[in-house]
Amino acid sequence: MKNSKHYPWILVGLLWFVALLNYLDRQMLSTMQSSMQIDIKELAIAENFGRIMGIFLLIYGLMSPVAGMIADRINRKWLIVGSLFVWSAVTYGMGYAQTYEQVYWLRALMGVSEALYLPTGLAMIADFHSSKTRSLAIGVHMSGLYTGQALGGFGATIAANYSWQTVFHWFGIVGIIYAVILIFALRDKEGHAGTKAAKLVPDSQKIKKESFGKSLAILFGTFSFWIMLFYFMAPSFPGWATKNWLPTLFSENLGVEMAKAGPMATISIAIASFIGVLIGGPLSDRWVQKNIRGRMYTSAIGLSLTIPSLILLGFGHSYAGLIGAAMLFGIGFGMFDTNNMPILCQIVPEKYRASAYGFMNMMGVFAGYAVTLILGSSTDAGNLGADFSKLAIVVLAAVILMLVFLKPKKELTYTKE
Repeated sequence: MKNSKHYPWILVGLLWFVALLNYLDRQMLSTMQSSMQIDIKELAIAENFGRIMGIFLLIYGLMSPVAGMIADRINRKWLIVGSLFVWSAVTYGMGYAQTYEQVYWLRALMGVSEALYLPTGLAMIADFHSSKTRSLAIGVHMSGLYTGQALGGFGATIAANYSWQTVFHWFGIVGIIYAVILIFALRDKEGHAGTKAAKLVPDSQKIKKESFGKSLAILFGTFSFWIMLFYFMAPSFPGWATKNWLPTLFSENLGVEMAKAGPMATISIAIASFIGVLIGGPLSDRWVQKNIRGRMYTSAIGLSLTIPSLILLGFGHSYAGLIGAAMLFGIGFGMFDTNNMPILCQIVPEKYRASAYGFMNMMGVFAGYAVTLILGSSTDAGNLGADFSKLAIVVLAAVILMLVFLKPKKELTYTKE
């Protein structure tokens, strides 16, 4: 299987399930506040719950660029396997938490382990796929994240029928088992650091490894990379808002219990995001063959769809209105999400991809950290919907900035010095 010509797509399938667990294990906590607060009283306060969600984002963000730089320098298979094993073990351990402090620090540890995955996995997929299939491949992989987000909405439903401890235990066990399976099924692209091909290269032909400082200088000396940082960060405000607070928004605006609102919110976004991937991936792959800015235009179209949807989400009070707005947001975000790494491949060379995405992920997660705390306070004050709608302004600024200033080039590949 590892030597099959179909392995690039087999890889997408293998990592799809890792992506699912990556978001499932982090997302299900957002829907189980009502169940957990019975045993851990501090979680009844929305601001405290926001801190729990926020510490994950803070640590995850700080670790993302470190993870990217590590992934550019070592065998990515073992980084993925180790990351999955650790965050799954942490998920299992969450089922034994009895105090607010224990949940807080376990959530922080999950931020460290989960941060190692996304820059690593996306860079690996980008290496295995050419520009003709890259957006679709990455988009299919990202649909695993959306599926994990959707299934996370059932955390409250399972907890209502069993217990929140059971939810953490079983999903943790699933991840640990899958990490063992990946030891035998996963392989890195030959020639990447840590692979057999890289080890067999004579010392006289090996490329001298660049220092972290030089890598940073090259990345941040690229003007388009700065534009890409903001373009990725701005939509992360509403992106993380929907992940962490959309179930609460549905519950409040529709007046239904979280056990019903959670799945409704997360499934709507997940299904729509997958539709967005199926639209944005193939469209981008075809458009870029004819126009070097094709991926940019596809991404901008998708992101523009999220602007009216945020306003509708903020002020909607009907099932049709909220679900329709969530679907519109998901389609647009899916078109945007599937093209970030492919656009990055037109800005920075191959050997910096994981590092570059790590920094982008850091900025996006910091935006998520800020909006999670802000919306926690908004929920306590009764202003969640109004503040949700204001996020449309930030997205509009990102679209304009990207279309005016971003200058993509033909895909930049690795070159020997």
